[in-house]
Amino acid sequence: MPPVIVLVRPQLGENIGKAARAMLNFGLTEMRLVTPRDGWPNPAAGPAAAGADIVLERATVHASLAEAVADCEHVHATTVRKRGVTKPVLTPEQAAHAIHNAQGRSAIVFGPERSGLETEDVALARTIITVPINPEFGSLNLAQAVILCAYEWSKHAAVELAQPSIEPLLPPAPQAELEGLIGHFETLLEPRDYFFPHSRAVATRLTLRNILTKPGWNHLEVRTMRGVLSALARRPEDSRD
Repeated sequence: MPPVIVLVRPQLGENIGKAARAMLNFGLTEMRLVTPRDGWPNPAAGPAAAGADIVLERATVHASLAEAVADCEHVHATTVRKRGVTKPVLTPEQAAHAIHNAQGRSAIVFGPERSGLETEDVALARTIITVPINPEFGSLNLAQAVILCAYEWSKHAAVELAQPSIEPLLPPAPQAELEGLIGHFETLLEPRDYFFPHSRAVATRLTLRNILTKPGWNHLEVRTMRGVLSALARRPEDSRD
């Protein structure tokens, strides 16, 4: 069962929208808000959600964290380890595995952007989720934290995710087109004494051929390069209107 994403006292509508966008990227749609600072709905959330409107439209507002997770059997608080709070500590990957195998509803709880969850909030959770991070720069924004947890959950869930569409590669150009390109280069270079001295002409031509056959040009690239050479071969006055 997909986890509920709970944002406790979120401060900016933009961040709520970005969190919604992160959720929907990985198939999560249920967001619960605990006393958002600027109220709800928030007009700044929509543009930041970038199309994740279904998440914002279904979002519910709650007066307390206890109310927001009342129907959840498993509550995970995303935070650094709090002093005086003894809870199992999981990485996002471990938490995702636990949520996938759990019976009943799970909630992942995120704190305010500036200060994170308070000790009283963490006390409601069964486990703590902590992201291993650079100890010299431990700064994750709200949407980043949400997307890490959502992505890890999606890896264990029956969510159909797709790689972004990839442009098909064009097949390599036939040898005849490469020979035409090489000949075009030689035709333009010959009158400019590029192959001088004559004693080195064979080696120079071979080096040029090796350079031009190395990239694996496709026919469009060969045609483009031929167009470049033709343009360079024209006298400036030939290009004037």
